[in-house]
Amino acid sequence: MKKAIWVVLLISMFLMTGLGQASAETLELLTWKGYAPKVLVEKFEKETGITVKATFTNNEEMIAKLRATRGAGFDLAQPSQDRISSVQAKFKIYQALDYSRIDTGQIIPSMLDAVKKNTLVKGKSHAVPFCWGTSGMIVNRKYAPDATDYSALFDKKYEGRVSYRLKRPTLIATAFSLGDDPFAKYGDFKAYKALMDRVQATLVQGKPLVKNYWANGDALLQSMRSGEVYVAMAWDNGGWKLHRDNSDIDFVAPKSGALGWIDTFAIPAKAKNVEAAYKWINFMLRPENAAIFTNIEKCATASDGAIKLTDAAVRDNFERTFPQKDIDNINWYPPVPAKLESIEGKTLDKVKAAR
Repeated sequence: MKKAIWVVLLISMFLMTGLGQASAETLELLTWKGYAPKVLVEKFEKETGITVKATFTNNEEMIAKLRATRGAGFDLAQPSQDRISSVQAKFKIYQALDYSRIDTGQIIPSMLDAVKKNTLVKGKSHAVPFCWGTSGMIVNRKYAPDATDYSALFDKKYEGRVSYRLKRPTLIATAFSLGDDPFAKYGDFKAYKALMDRVQATLVQGKPLVKNYWANGDALLQSMRSGEVYVAMAWDNGGWKLHRDNSDIDFVAPKSGALGWIDTFAIPAKAKNVEAAYKWINFMLRPENAAIFTNIEKCATASDGAIKLTDAAVRDNFERTFPQKDIDNINWYPPVPAKLESIEGKTLDKVKAAR
C-alpha cells in the first residue's frame, strides 16, 4: 500500500514539474553581444516571469539563420535598420509590427520615423529603433577651430593634418560636403553615378592634404593625441575617448549631418511568443532601463529622455555633442540598392589608384 502511495506521489510530482516547465514563458532573442545585459535580463524576468534566452550574432548570421527557418526559431531579432527592407522583400522573414502595442511615446520621434520609413515593405513597416551611433568629425579645436563640417577634410589650411578611411562612409560624407544628398539619389542610377564622379574628383584633388588613410581606429586616436592629425572623420565614441584626456579634442556633429546607424527590434515571421517580444521592446525602451544599457555599453538608445538618467560622464558626452537639433539632423543610412554598391566600389578603387 505504501509503495502504491509513493508511486502515485512520484507520478504527481513528475506531472506537476512537466506542466510547470511547459507553462513557463520564454523569449528567444536573436541579438548582438552586449544588447541584452545580465542586469536587465534579470530585471525583466523578475517583472514578467518570462525567461530570456539570448543568441548573439551579427547582421549576416541573423539573416542566414532566419532565412534557413523562414523566420522561425526566434521571437525577436535586432537587425540594423538598413538590412531589413531588401531582405524582407525577398525572403519574408519578418512580420509587420503592430505599433499600437508599442509605447511609441517613449521613442525619439525622428528616429522612429526614420526606421518606419526605411523598413517599409508593401506599405507596412517592420521595425522600431533601439540603439544608434554616428560617424562625423573628430577635431582638435586648438589647431582647427573652424572645422565644423566634412568640407574641412578638403581645406588646404589643414594640409598634412587630415585623416579618414577610404571606405563607403567617406564617399557619403564627401557628397554631403558638396551640398548634395546621396541618399535622395538612391533610386536614380545615372544621377548617383554622376554624384560619385564628383566625389571621386574631390577625393583625388584632396589627396595631398591627407596625412594618412586610417584603417585602425587605435592608430587614428594615437595620431590625434600626438598632434599629427587635426581633423579626421571617425566615430563619435572615438572622439569622446580623446576628449576625456584632452579637452581640445572632441567629436563634432557636422553641419551637414552626422552619418547614423540604428540597430532595431524586428519580430521574425514565425515567432511563437509575440507578446513577450512586445514586452521586451517596451521594457528596453523604458528610459530608466535604456539608461542602464547606455551606462554599460556607452551607446545611445532611441529612448526619449534616457540620456538624462545616465551617469554624469556618459551624459556629458551626448549632451555636449548631440543637442536635439543635431540628433534630428543625423543622416540615417537607408538600405543600399545592390547596383549602387558596384559604383561605390569602383569609385574607391579609382581614388586609391590616383596619384
